[in-house]
Amino acid sequence: MRALLRPMLAALMLCTVALAGGLTAYAADIPADTLRYSWPSNVGELNPHKYSPNQMFAQGMVYEPLVKYAKGGAIEPWLAESWTVSPDGKAYTFTLRKGVTFSDGTPFDSKAVRMNLETVLANRASHDWLELVAQIDRVETPDARTVRLVLKNAYYPTLQELALIRPVRFLSPSAFPASGNTAEGIKAPIGTGPWKLVETRKGEYDVLERNDAYWGKKPAIKRIVVRVIPDPNTRLVALQAGELDLVFGGGGHGGGQISLEAFDALKKGGKYATYLSPPQASRVIALNSKSGPTADIAVRKAILHTINKDAMVKGIFLNAEARADTLFPPTSPYCDLKLPPYAHDVARAEALLDEAGWKRTAPKGPRMKDGKPLTVDLCFVGNDALQKAIAEFLQSELARVGMQANLIGEEEDAIGERQKSGAFGMVFGDTWGAPYDPHSFVSGMRVPTHADYQAQLGLPMKADIDARIGKVLLTTDETARQNLYRDILTTLHDQAVYLPLTYQTSMVVHTARVDGVHFGAMDTEIPFEDMRLK
Repeated sequence: MRALLRPMLAALMLCTVALAGGLTAYAADIPADTLRYSWPSNVGELNPHKYSPNQMFAQGMVYEPLVKYAKGGAIEPWLAESWTVSPDGKAYTFTLRKGVTFSDGTPFDSKAVRMNLETVLANRASHDWLELVAQIDRVETPDARTVRLVLKNAYYPTLQELALIRPVRFLSPSAFPASGNTAEGIKAPIGTGPWKLVETRKGEYDVLERNDAYWGKKPAIKRIVVRVIPDPNTRLVALQAGELDLVFGGGGHGGGQISLEAFDALKKGGKYATYLSPPQASRVIALNSKSGPTADIAVRKAILHTINKDAMVKGIFLNAEARADTLFPPTSPYCDLKLPPYAHDVARAEALLDEAGWKRTAPKGPRMKDGKPLTVDLCFVGNDALQKAIAEFLQSELARVGMQANLIGEEEDAIGERQKSGAFGMVFGDTWGAPYDPHSFVSGMRVPTHADYQAQLGLPMKADIDARIGKVLLTTDETARQNLYRDILTTLHDQAVYLPLTYQTSMVVHTARVDGVHFGAMDTEIPFEDMRLK
């Protein structure tokens, strides 16, 4: 499997004089108090209540939640210093922290909280993946420091979902549009967080500076320049040429900052600090149960039995990620179900296809059934080197059992549209990690604009799955909740709707110039505020 990546590694490690010279011209005269990072795109307008093209890591730098998700799953006070929950679980009353202001000096008070929550609720359709938004009945503000969320039903993940990077974070009232509806845009990205977005150049860079009026511990670093570098090869060149201080990301976050081969080479070189996070989420392929050959459960099960995940882990992931056999890691709440894995068994895969009528008609090429070939569109983000390598590996594996995988590599937005429309046979659809998994992820399974909904649409028990998801999110009984999750996840496992690949990790590479680097509690955040420059 390493042979698949040899040409890629050679390209990644080639630092040409011409390219490095061009990057150096940009990096001249960077002040000593500035950290240099990169991202595949600009961070966006940083509307706290909207999604793409707003980048989550930057939204998390500028905007803050009422409560914060901490490592180990604890919920900590943040903009709210305390809270109480009514006995029936339908009312959450928060006491806001004293003395907090937005970076423009506007007070952070209950009026500002209500203004933000009401614009989120006015655009519920945009947030239909997040059950909390559907469950909020009204927002009450008895005084300037008190906010009460009144829910329609008791909803157990309320605090976890209030901690998410979007959409329940807070924009200064002065930055709202005249209409009060942030779905129409914002005047400026003004939050209470430790950072401010101060400059953007489309296709070039973004600059975030320390918020010196921040209520909490102020960052040691004054400024962060985020270079726009879409290509992992170019990012590696920039790092090696001394024009970046930090590479942070991977897994589902960071768009494949650099390849694992490149990471392994940098680690062995000893020049940079390199480390990997614990498992954070699942790397998954969703299989379309409604259309094409994958509508046949025998085909889906054959796919799961065909893929040699151990070879993939060794050859592509260089053992940096562990093989996944279930949709969620067993460490996720309610997910340690001991479900029997689909073992790598090519003979079993071929038998399943034979029994289902998919017959070999030639030594090479796809099997046939009723005059139709066993071909499946495998869709991935074309400029993601890791997804491309995985897709090529899967294509090679499936050919062994007479299945032809047509590789479709497109821009990220185009793949997103395929996920929404169901125009795929197989598509990358990773889980979201803590604190989203499992509740937010399974909630999204009921939303037609999600790949999971489209993948499950052909299942005869789809309506029942959705009904059980609705119940599990609202039940207050812990035993009932565990049993419902067991039913939901066992059904999806038995129906072979997902091909779990690995449990994702994130990577860090940094120069000796940077200290205090660590992973956040969520895969979607980068703790720049704890970093220091030597």
